Amino acid sequence: MGKPNTITLDNVEYVRKDSIKPVEQVTIDGAQSIASQRLTGKFVIVRSRNEGVNAGTVVCADQTGIELANCRRLYYHKPADKSVSWYEGVAQTGLGTGSKVSGTVDTKLIIEDYSATVCTDVAEKSIMGWTPNAS
Repeated sequence: MGKPNTITLDNVEYVRKDSIKPVEQVTIDGAQSIASQRLTGKFVIVRSRNEGVNAGTVVCADQTGIELANCRRLYYHKPADKSVSWYEGVAQTGLGTGSKVSGTVDTKLIIEDYSATVCTDVAEKSIMGWTPNAS
């Protein structure tokens, strides 16, 4: 006689632990790595608490931070189209008059919480073509 798969006690049915198939777990790490795969190679604006607002091409990203290539810091930014606002407006329409950006650096690693907004081609050309400000 084989082992029973279930047993009933006080009208509650129980199953044997060794008869349960393991459940495939989906972790936050897995979910975030899927998101980072979609961002890899895209030109984005990244906002973080200590590093401010930066723009560049995503090399890699996960829950611990993001690495950007050919990136610039946006010290002061106005969107080219005044009907949109904040850095999301810059991500759509590019930089407007009065914006201030740093020179381009090869690589920047931001190790903290961040948000990333994908830029249009127009915005990327605007940001990368903007004359850097020394102050």
